[in-house]
Amino acid sequence: MTTSSPVRAAGPVQSRRQRIIHTSTPAELPRRSNPSAAGDMRAADLDAELVRRIGRGDRDALAQLYGRTRELVFQRVLAVVRDRGYAEETSQEVYLQVWRSAAGFDERRGSAAAWLRTLAHRQAVDRVRHERASADHDHAWGVMDYRPPVDSVIEDALRRHELRSVRKVLTVLTPLQRESVVLAFYFGLSYPEVAAHLGVQVSTVKSRIRAALTRLNTAMCEVGP
Repeated sequence: MTTSSPVRAAGPVQSRRQRIIHTSTPAELPRRSNPSAAGDMRAADLDAELVRRIGRGDRDALAQLYGRTRELVFQRVLAVVRDRGYAEETSQEVYLQVWRSAAGFDERRGSAAAWLRTLAHRQAVDRVRHERASADHDHAWGVMDYRPPVDSVIEDALRRHELRSVRKVLTVLTPLQRESVVLAFYFGLSYPEVAAHLGVQVSTVKSRIRAALTRLNTAMCEVGP
């Protein structure tokens, strides 16, 4: 009795498998959905809807948007201002800007997240410029307000002369000038305190001491070291 060869029997089976493989092209295979992309789309749609509701004056929508995006806004601001305290304050200002300008949001120009990042960046830049301007103003004010210590002449005299020399220099002052200088520089009274003690205007005290310092400086130059 003749038996069939195992090799011959496998032939038709193998060919069927090959036909299945070759006919199942990648274009015909079912595509898998991307859960991450779908989730991003839903989040973007929700953010845009919240912004639209904020534009209609919905405070609950603002609270929801804040809860969803505050970390995004904070990190964007922090990257510019580089100070956590300033970043927290500026982030609050960003959401105030959101409340004021949400009605002008146009989804065709970009997502709500992109719009928030733009607002955050602008607000952060404005904060940095404001802080720099304030620092420059304080520095300029300090320079303009700077005056050499008014008692530098007296201190210089004390270092360069014996007490007798100082007394000799003080004799070049008028009694009123000498009294004002002694109260201000030996007793440490302020201009208002000297004025109150003498019963005159503060401007009068300043004028007397200014004139006295000029005379003392001239007298010290004449006495020499």
